[in-house]
Amino acid sequence: MAKQPMLKFVTVPRDMPEKRDANVRKQDFSEIYAEYAAAKAEEQSARCSQCGVPYCQSHCPLHNNIPDWLRLTATHRLEEAYAVSQSTNTFPEICGRICPQDRLCEGNCVIEQSGHGTVTIGAVEKYITDTAWEKGWVKPITPHAERDQSVGIIGAGPGGLAAADMLRRAGVQVTVYDRYDRAGGLMTYGIPGFKLEKDVVMRRIEQLEQSGVEFVLNCTVGEDISFDAIRGKHDAVLIATGVYKSRDLSGPGAESQGIVRAIDYLTASNRASNFGDIVEEFESGELNADGKKVVVIGGGDTAMDCVRTAIRQGAESVKLLYRRDRMNMPGSQREVANAEEEGVEFVWLSAPVGFASNPRSAEPSDASPQSFVHGVTVQRMRLGAPDASGRQAPEVIEGSDYLEDADLVIKALGFEPEDLPKLWNTDGLEVTRWGTVRAEFGSGRTSLDGVFAVGDIVRGASLVVWAIRDGRDSAQAILEYLDTEASAIAAE
Repeated sequence: MAKQPMLKFVTVPRDMPEKRDANVRKQDFSEIYAEYAAAKAEEQSARCSQCGVPYCQSHCPLHNNIPDWLRLTATHRLEEAYAVSQSTNTFPEICGRICPQDRLCEGNCVIEQSGHGTVTIGAVEKYITDTAWEKGWVKPITPHAERDQSVGIIGAGPGGLAAADMLRRAGVQVTVYDRYDRAGGLMTYGIPGFKLEKDVVMRRIEQLEQSGVEFVLNCTVGEDISFDAIRGKHDAVLIATGVYKSRDLSGPGAESQGIVRAIDYLTASNRASNFGDIVEEFESGELNADGKKVVVIGGGDTAMDCVRTAIRQGAESVKLLYRRDRMNMPGSQREVANAEEEGVEFVWLSAPVGFASNPRSAEPSDASPQSFVHGVTVQRMRLGAPDASGRQAPEVIEGSDYLEDADLVIKALGFEPEDLPKLWNTDGLEVTRWGTVRAEFGSGRTSLDGVFAVGDIVRGASLVVWAIRDGRDSAQAILEYLDTEASAIAAE
């Protein structure tokens, strides 16, 4: 009788890839987890219980066939495991690195619920596709037949790139427009290298270029090219711009120098530390934490990226202020633990109410001196009754204010959509009361004929994996639209 290759969770403990020592890893921007060896990946995959109803799969936004590729990995069929993984996920090696598995697949693993420790799904997913790249199994896309129809995609983030991949597989001609000088969106300039090394993103961009996707970079729609011109050039258009407008802070001193946006700070760091670009604001110290007392305000994954980046830049101290407690913060608990290991101090149940600043002498070219932040006025909070979302609402503790020293304050309060109809001078593009593009669920169809929208510009700030899901779904809807249009023309 053949030996059972799976269900080894009772005898084999959970074992993550080795994590580099905090004192070592905080000196650079390399990823903190090592790669599995083949034997270890097979061993950990064999812990899967092969559930009849796999909750890991149902809680994955892409509904990845996780039990299938775990079994294939455990039984030495790695190339097949890659094929199964790639069939539902355009960028499995990226999701394996940055998805919050503790809130999605791994957090809903049946053996985790029974106390045996979840299968290390994310680490195995990363291993499968990294090996596929190493072995040459990842090839440029070669459609069975080319189509003469074209689609313009505005935004080179995960949603736009996932759609580009799917459309090229169907033979559609694809052009991607993006405001930045490199494609990838937040995967390139928003997420630090210690979570996602940039060569991982760049090789996917190169694969798409080799597959025939055209990238038009340094191109701001509404300035360098009009939205109407893009519509006129293509048979369909996909809006995948993401959300880049930062939520702001109010209160006395909120306009002081030294209070910066998270997106600006992370972009400067990624350019300088991961690509070797010369960034004036980084070189001047404006967007560089070296030697400074840093305070980050926020509780999401972007805030985690900021505090861990500041540590690597050589900050004197790094503190994060969050108005709720540890259990009620939206950021990944795994990221919190990593940050604490690296020396970040979390100040729970606290919120800024103002900023202390000092004027500095004006430069000869300046008309007047500017005020530079030197502290944050912090108000202590407590958790009260649940709000509309069911989470306990923070309440102010009167008379609890104190001053937290700070030379650099980073605002990581989340992102909001830009006013696209105004920026693009486009009548008829409907938006919601939150400013997101109004689009049909599942397809991404907007109020404009032949125009679709996906990702954060529809959902609001969300996860990379959801943008990939939206891009793939909308690509299918676009293909159906193109087929309908082609049939209508043929019938005339």
